Amino acid sequence: MANPAEPVGAALEVRAGGVPRAKVLVVDDDPKSLFAMRELLGELGQELMVASSGEEALELALRHDFAVILLDVRMPGMDGFEAAKLIRDAERSKATPIIFLTAAADEMHSMFRGYEVGAVDYLMKPVQPETLKSKVSVFVELQIKSDRLRESEDKLRRLAAHLISVREEERGHIAREIHDELGQVLTGLKMEVTSLAKQLKDPALLEKTNSMCKLIDSTVQTVRKIATGLRPEMLDDMGLIAAIAWQAKEFQKRTGIRCRTKLPPESVRPDIEIATTVFRILQEILTNVARHSRATRVDIDLSVSAEQLTLDVVDNGVGIKDSDLHGKRSLGLLGMQERALLFGGTVSVTGRPGQGTLVAVSIPSHRSLFA
Repeated sequence: MANPAEPVGAALEVRAGGVPRAKVLVVDDDPKSLFAMRELLGELGQELMVASSGEEALELALRHDFAVILLDVRMPGMDGFEAAKLIRDAERSKATPIIFLTAAADEMHSMFRGYEVGAVDYLMKPVQPETLKSKVSVFVELQIKSDRLRESEDKLRRLAAHLISVREEERGHIAREIHDELGQVLTGLKMEVTSLAKQLKDPALLEKTNSMCKLIDSTVQTVRKIATGLRPEMLDDMGLIAAIAWQAKEFQKRTGIRCRTKLPPESVRPDIEIATTVFRILQEILTNVARHSRATRVDIDLSVSAEQLTLDVVDNGVGIKDSDLHGKRSLGLLGMQERALLFGGTVSVTGRPGQGTLVAVSIPSHRSLFA
């Protein structure tokens, strides 16, 4: 009988030599059948767990991830059909394959009922050993490959999170170097040119030094613009709310597209990593609006609570097409989704032909899942 006190396990465990093992659950009220199944399936080298009732099977399914569940149809109390339905209704086990086992030929009329509650196969007892091992092996292999794929995706997302973090740090470092070092040099150069101009009498030379001062002033503004584009000081110094308000004004001034904002008080200060993510997503959204939407107005609505941060950006442009959501030009959208996903968030895009586009961002108000 299965031990209900067993610790919660992952879908796969690793045995000696680094070979992963999948979990298989056998449910039967007959001790002899359980013993026979344990002996038979033990040859597969996987982790075999057993239960003698539907209730016990449900409890195990809520605590473990199984590659496949072998479920007897006829059991006292909760029968196989009821157990299968409850297992399917649970979020953790809703996709777990279930193979029904039945001992009576006249029960085959209930096969359709079995498929209705989520069975992937229906076998008669006594089961042919090779047939059963073959079917179980298929689901075990699928589980192993699925878990390896999830592990690879997790590693890729961790790498993406690391690269994004490194890039933001590098951008901040470069922005400070440009602003401080190059700005200081330009300021010193202007002081030298101004001092030189005071010693000149020739009108032509004075005009030349005046032109040089204007060029230096223009270069200083360019340097500040580049540094701000790399990493806005306002985001670090004053927080996300002030940075979004500033970005909206800059966007309107640069593009001529009216920009309305609805923001919480500036006293609200989300985590700096989440703030950076939301700000970068907003920048990407506004870039897409300027390039593709042909909009005349954009509405930005940000709300922050203890549980959730949401950002809605709506334009009145031509509306994004479904084909563009999955086409070659969707890399920007994919980048936004990946940024949000690193914090357990989502980005959804809804296009309304001729009525504009809504981009909805939702991120839990906690630190990165990959911190």
